[in-house]
Amino acid sequence: MKKLSLITTLLAVPVMLVAQGGGLDPADILKPLSDQWTSYSGDMTSKRYSALKQINTQTVKNLSLRWMASNITTGCGPNGTGQGGAAPAGGGGRGGGRGGEAPAAGKIVVGGFGTGEVNNCGPTRFGGGILFVDGILYGAGINDVYAIDARDGSVIWHYYWKFRGGTSTGTRGPSMWHNYIFFELHDDWVVCLDARTGREVWKKEIAPFEQQYFSTNVPLVLGNHVIVGTGNDTDEPAYLKALDPETGEEQWRLYSTAQKPGDAGLETWANLEAAKHGGGTSWIPGAYDPETHLYYFGTGNPTPSYMTGNRGEGDNLYTSCLLAVNVDTGKIAWYFSASPHDTHDWDATETPIIADLPFGGRTRKLIMQATRNGYFFVLDRVTGEHLLTSKLGLVNNYASAISPDSPLHLNKRGEPQRNPMKDALVAGALVNDDVLNYPPPTFSPDTGLFYVHEQNSLRITYLLEPDPRGSMGLGGIASGGSMSYGTFVDAIDYKTGKVKWRHELTNGSVGLTSTAGGVIFMSNGGGIEAIQATDGKPLWHSEIGNLSSPPETFLLDGKQHVLATGSAGLYMFVLN
Repeated sequence: MKKLSLITTLLAVPVMLVAQGGGLDPADILKPLSDQWTSYSGDMTSKRYSALKQINTQTVKNLSLRWMASNITTGCGPNGTGQGGAAPAGGGGRGGGRGGEAPAAGKIVVGGFGTGEVNNCGPTRFGGGILFVDGILYGAGINDVYAIDARDGSVIWHYYWKFRGGTSTGTRGPSMWHNYIFFELHDDWVVCLDARTGREVWKKEIAPFEQQYFSTNVPLVLGNHVIVGTGNDTDEPAYLKALDPETGEEQWRLYSTAQKPGDAGLETWANLEAAKHGGGTSWIPGAYDPETHLYYFGTGNPTPSYMTGNRGEGDNLYTSCLLAVNVDTGKIAWYFSASPHDTHDWDATETPIIADLPFGGRTRKLIMQATRNGYFFVLDRVTGEHLLTSKLGLVNNYASAISPDSPLHLNKRGEPQRNPMKDALVAGALVNDDVLNYPPPTFSPDTGLFYVHEQNSLRITYLLEPDPRGSMGLGGIASGGSMSYGTFVDAIDYKTGKVKWRHELTNGSVGLTSTAGGVIFMSNGGGIEAIQATDGKPLWHSEIGNLSSPPETFLLDGKQHVLATGSAGLYMFVLN
């Protein structure tokens, strides 16, 4: 039986490899962002900086709407109704182009293990990164993946997942490798689809659904690894996984906290049991350096989130940390604790950006990150050496100090130190709310500025449940008396950490994109806005409704286009 299984496996490999002909060359995923949009942030540096410059500060006013797709609807109901009939999810992997096995335009390929009765119906609200490869858009809602003709907005295929229920937040979108599309589902599966047909090639469980995990991350393809992460707001162990892109088989697993005696970071917890259930989920994609084989990503808050509870007074590693992980081994190369002993649900999951830039008199391999707690960090991305920490936010008051750099205490190096009097208290504590959140930043090498969304507010936080058994996860507190001090896009000088200018927002950002044309695209004023990268001067605006994902730009038929996800669907703008 073992010999037969081996032969069967070997015979199956060429069949799967057929699906790799054409599609997205893995080498293109590592190229600087330009003609195409091949990953969540455009490229693996996560700069969201496009080298295109047809659209610039002078020509951006000539953008006009090429098409709007407002009739892209989700499937709903137990039988997966919606756009046309349903095609089965099985098979796949060998269809040719848009013909052959591909479902007719608008038809649904059905997957999932639920009845479909809890799926959202109506217009799709696209989220995360939308890929643009060879004239086709690959985008997603929470339970749906689409291939869309970029020239007219028509649906080529629609993959519909029958959701089992549970936590449902927002998707970070799909990824692509050769002719495979990878996507994480909230009820904890990752699927590999044939990019030409939408049919399933394989699917694997990421985490046990019964333990209340939820999966929103982008399954990034780094080398020969599909990196998947998952979220959890209770107290289940958090981890990152690497899967084989051909088969979905697990290659390695990295837990965010110690799971057994001798594991690194255990000494920063009260005991092993507290560490095993300590949190640190990974639910937002990071950046990747192919030269070092290091993947840089942030981990989520510890649990319980708003009080020390049974986790002790240590730093609670590796929660609320920036980690550098070798993608071939799954081992941590270095870490930086953005919020040691986090008691505010700050996370450090915000997208980091990597670049080779002058710093301190020489060019260095840098990594930059602005985190939810309102601090901006610059580190050496090879060694993890701390280079700079600066505070953002107009009313940021949660920390009492910045720890000094010390070669004797490498885990105390430019890290904000919490003020315990700003923790949730029975009598209430006046403390800043989230200064940043998940919307991805952008960095322009032309201006040397790091652009990020800044929120400014104070709230009174009350401790309702001092017993840690009643305040696991995100429980045990209540907030009131919120006072707003404005929302802005900040332009930060990476060398000094100082905010060079602020551009006021009338609604929250969903992420930013900068270009070699000196323009920044973002959501503002009930639509998409373009501002000047040097000083924030408004240049262009289209009122298409609040965006649900960051704007993107690419080259189609020789012309630079801008894609936006407005309230009624997809909007494609072209430079005339």
